[in-house]
Amino acid sequence: MDAPEAFSLSGTAAVSDRWWEVFETPGLTDRVEQALEGNFSLEATWRRLQEARAIARRESADLLPTVDGLVEGEVVRSTPLDDEILSLGLVASYEVDLWGRIGATADAERFRAEAQLADYRAAALTLTAEVTRTWFGIAEATAQLELLDEQIRANEQIRELIEARVASGQLRSVDLLRQEELLEATREGRIIADATRRILAHRLAVLLGRPPVGEGAMPEARLVTLPPLPETGLPADLVRRRPDLERARQLVLAADRDLAAAMSDRYPRLDLTAVLRTTEDASSSLFKDWLASFAAGLIQPIFDGGRRVAEVDRTRALRERRLAEYGQTVLESFREVEDALVREDEQRRRLESLDRQVRLASETIDRLRTDYLNGLGNYLDVLAALTLEQRLRRDQLSARRLLIESRIALYRALAGGFETSREAENE
Repeated sequence: MDAPEAFSLSGTAAVSDRWWEVFETPGLTDRVEQALEGNFSLEATWRRLQEARAIARRESADLLPTVDGLVEGEVVRSTPLDDEILSLGLVASYEVDLWGRIGATADAERFRAEAQLADYRAAALTLTAEVTRTWFGIAEATAQLELLDEQIRANEQIRELIEARVASGQLRSVDLLRQEELLEATREGRIIADATRRILAHRLAVLLGRPPVGEGAMPEARLVTLPPLPETGLPADLVRRRPDLERARQLVLAADRDLAAAMSDRYPRLDLTAVLRTTEDASSSLFKDWLASFAAGLIQPIFDGGRRVAEVDRTRALRERRLAEYGQTVLESFREVEDALVREDEQRRRLESLDRQVRLASETIDRLRTDYLNGLGNYLDVLAALTLEQRLRRDQLSARRLLIESRIALYRALAGGFETSREAENE
């Protein structure tokens, strides 16, 4: 599979593995660090890595001989005396890796451990993206609350103005009812925004490995202006950088060594055994005489019902599957980068359109409100324009958050794995 020569768009800013720091938000950086240390799902992934490394060490141990100590005591009952026989010794055994089966098995587990390390780093990268998305989700909900409070105050002022005009007979009472409906709908929007912010705060607490108890301290999260577009680099560089691609590559290597081990298992196996032993009927003379023996055994599989051949077929199919999965993962990584670029460009143009719409809606509502209060217009026109303008302002905030999320997706697609504090502590 050939990688494309370049991505469709690229900036000039360098991509850091600690990409969340480019937002220059200390509160966010602190939360990410806390999540990397306290998140239980990431901790579980780290423990799986420890398991994989232990298995790799266990399989590598088969390349060395094993030595066991032997202690035996025997009482022979006879008349009139009982004889005691004591025996001490060492037994060493070793399988000669004639065809590389043991080495291939050890290599396969080592590659799987490397794949698990890449999986851990991919999980850490995903966690940082989730924390960052949640942080800016809280930021949008906070901004929505502030905007809705402002809109509630503005709607209350308009209601008071209409109420005074209705009392003097200048306006119809139905206009007051319609304004009350808009005011109540705005209050409903605030309830929803407040609930959204609290739910997102609960989510952030769990990502950090903390219980979502009560209100808690609400993060001082704010929407930010995006930094310059990062340099996307070459697609070939992405293949070497991303931890999920490294995981897929290591699994291909492990499957290849599994196949080699399965093929070697069809050939003869040579086992060596050495015994050093001393046996006496008195402990005082136990170490005077030693008996050494050496044995070698060659074991050739003759009939197993086709089990070994089936295992070769299975591991060959596994290797081909891993290769296909690797190719698909590479293509998906390219797609993620391109999708993130398209979404950011689309969202940026949408935000520019919303800015223009808000400006036009504000001018429209100012003119309609002036005409209406001077008895020259219809309140339904004022209400429709006011509702539209307030909705557009709320859509503006959502669009800003979606623009930030598209950049987060781009950083996530481009970023490489990074060493966490757990790795540094266990080196």
